[in-house]
Amino acid sequence: MKTKVLFFLLVGILAGAQTNRFFYEYKFIPDSNNKEEVKKEMMLLDINKNGSAYYSHDKFVADSTSRAELEKQINSGSGNISVNRRDRPGQVSYKITKDYPDFKTYLFTNISTDKYKIKEDKKPEWKILPDKQKIGEYNTQKAITSYGGREWTAWFSSDIPFQDGPYKFYGLPGLIVKIEDATGSHIMTLVGNKKIDGPAQDKEMQLPDNVRILGMGGKELEITKDQYKKVWKAYVNDPTKNMREMMMKSGGDSNTKVAFKMKTADGKELSDPNQVFKEMEKRTKETLQKNNNPIEPDMTK
Repeated sequence: MKTKVLFFLLVGILAGAQTNRFFYEYKFIPDSNNKEEVKKEMMLLDINKNGSAYYSHDKFVADSTSRAELEKQINSGSGNISVNRRDRPGQVSYKITKDYPDFKTYLFTNISTDKYKIKEDKKPEWKILPDKQKIGEYNTQKAITSYGGREWTAWFSSDIPFQDGPYKFYGLPGLIVKIEDATGSHIMTLVGNKKIDGPAQDKEMQLPDNVRILGMGGKELEITKDQYKKVWKAYVNDPTKNMREMMMKSGGDSNTKVAFKMKTADGKELSDPNQVFKEMEKRTKETLQKNNNPIEPDMTK
């Protein structure tokens, strides 16, 4: 009886043009050579009648704050725009959307100064097992799949009749409550939910034609997975290429002035472009070395 009541309640929610927000705790090990360092991020899965969106709560809040600060600077008309990217919360920068009813799945992500939209060409193929387990308040059942270069174990609850889940996972007869890869490097666990009114995502900010800011404004370039892999490899080989090109283009425009400043680990401020790019390349390569354990290894091969 409880299952039926819950089912009709959730169907009613969807019909009412509200969004169901599910909170997932995402634990991950970014560096396979340092398994003691486990990071956490609160992720959101927003579901409405048209589809779902999965993204970082911390990044969503940080982006909203940055957007408001930037719009204030643009509207002031001073001509000076300062963007501080230090100490911004949010470790997970990508977003996943799924369009109902056919579950067309897209990955939205940035590489350097460019934004990309990558359509997923494979769907999870599940094997449902008889094993059952209670996770929190949810009665769940086990399912396994091989996806993105990893072996995954999921626990879904038919008490929550959404065939969806965190990241790119969907297609089980109930919401995925927990999913974990075989190495224990990536674990997503449902920890709460609530209803919100209206669209979950903020609208994209429109920047003036002569303003370009990394990760803000502009449309995503839709590419295939194979194209993404080529772009990623080029970025790994030359992390500052796009930044250098942007600097050269702006150098030929007398109405545009671009200044890059950054501090080294010992606090020394750099303003010379060559020194800045050298430091950026060093930091990027160090970051890539420490983030060698992605959730989907097949995307970076």
